[in-house]
Formats: sequence, C-alpha cells, structure tokens
Amino acid sequence: MKIPLLRCILALMLLPFLWTAAGAQAVGFPELGSALPGHNDATYLDLARMVIPDLAGDKDSFYKGGLPIDMRHIEGPDSGGSPPETSGFSNAAVLAIKSGGKDRLTMLFDLGDSPDSAEGYAVLALYDITGKPKLLDAVNVAVDRGTYFREPGKLSVSANDDVLITMSAHFNSSQNYVITPLIMVRDDKLELIDMIYTFDENLCSYSRKQNVAFQTIADGQPYAAIKVTVTDATVLNGESCDDTPPVAASQDISVTYHWDTKASHYAKDSGALDKLAGENAKRF
Repeated sequence: MKIPLLRCILALMLLPFLWTAAGAQAVGFPELGSALPGHNDATYLDLARMVIPDLAGDKDSFYKGGLPIDMRHIEGPDSGGSPPETSGFSNAAVLAIKSGGKDRLTMLFDLGDSPDSAEGYAVLALYDITGKPKLLDAVNVAVDRGTYFREPGKLSVSANDDVLITMSAHFNSSQNYVITPLIMVRDDKLELIDMIYTFDENLCSYSRKQNVAFQTIADGQPYAAIKVTVTDATVLNGESCDDTPPVAASQDISVTYHWDTKASHYAKDSGALDKLAGENAKRF
C-alpha cells in the first residue's frame, strides 16, 4: 500500500504549521522498530499494536495492518466515520507529555480515509511507559482529511499537566481548510476543550491567511488560562485582475479559555472564534 499522493502534498503544504524543531519538547518520528526510552524489551511497534493488533512491517519498514481497536471520536458519539479496513504508514508522531504529574507518551497515527465519511481516521493514543507499557486511552481525532500535531504540539497549563494541539486539514487549488482541536488529558483520558476553524485563500490579486497562536496565562486556577489568537491578514500581491481587490488589512481575533473549577472544564470568554468560523463558512 502506498501513501496517497494527495496526503504527501498536504503534509508538505502544512509544514509551516507543524512542529519540526529539535529538542526534548519536539514531536518525534522514531522508527517503529526502535526501543522505547528506558526499555530494552519494548518498541514503538509494540505500542502501535495495542491500537492495530495485526500491524506488521515489510522489508522497507512500511507497516500495514487491519482494523484498529474500537474507540470513540474526540467530539462525541455523533462525530467521525468508520476506520479503513486496511491502513499503512512508515512511522507515527510521538510526543511526551505530563498528566496529573505523571510522565505519559502520546502517539498519533493517521490511518487514511474513512470509507463512510469525508473526514479521515486518525488515532491519538495515550500510553504509560514508566513500567510495563500500557495503553491508557485512544480516540479518533480526525476532523478533516489529514491529521497531525500542530506546533507547538502541547501547552503546559501547570507544572504537572499539558494540553495537546492537533490539526486536521484539506486543500484545493486556492483554499486551505484547517481545524485545530485543543485536547486535555485528565485522569488518563483524552477530553476535547474546543476546536478552532481557520480558512486561507490565495486568489488572483491577494491572499488571505489566518494564523493561530497560543499562549498560557497563570490566573490563579489549577490550570492556566489558554489564550488563542487568530491573525486574519489580507495581503495584496500587485497583480492586475478582473475583480476589484479588497483592502489590505490585518486583525487579531482572540479568545481566552479559563478553567471553571465548579464545572470542571475549560470555558471560553467569548464567541469571537465561532463568529469567525461562521464568516469563513460563507466564503467556502
């Protein structure tokens, strides 16, 4: 099975969004057959087989398998499609995190297209590898076609806890659609905080891009507030076209998520990003 060409093109287009810096905090792509940190008798392939039990590699280190284990969608029971009957990949994204003061490992497997949904199927798996490796949770996090960790991959919301950032996207000749879930880990379970919808266009006389930035702010709660800012910028390219170009402009749209101790979840302070998503939908 070959990786579909469109997925390769999408990955190249999304490189500016992805976490590629070196260092302990970075998302890694280890060889699946390599040993886990601190283990001589367990590999990343062993972890992957906890999700896809019959996963096996060929002579070129390309791994193929059948159906994954049953799992929920991160949005809830009414979201997501079925997994592909077969899938294949050469590696998976790996990111170490903190949860409740404990060291945890996450792996993200993009399994390809769903047979009954326009979305793909991507597994975010949570492991404990401090002793004998154990799968703690696994969810389908695909909300569009290709799914990845998005830079910076995670946010530290306390000395003991990180929030994960993934993204799903698809594109056509002039448009790029990106959905960015924020995912919390509590009691060794993956929980959705919210999703940010952005939309880029490259047209004859201008481009309009929506870049997302993340910031944590200590506010006296057990978990820090998370400020999400979308910079919506229209840039003219000087081309002469039939349509009148818009005015060059840039604006920042921000929402801050505060921990609600009574409700035991994050709550956003405005609907500004929901409004932006609605305006974007009118441009599709």
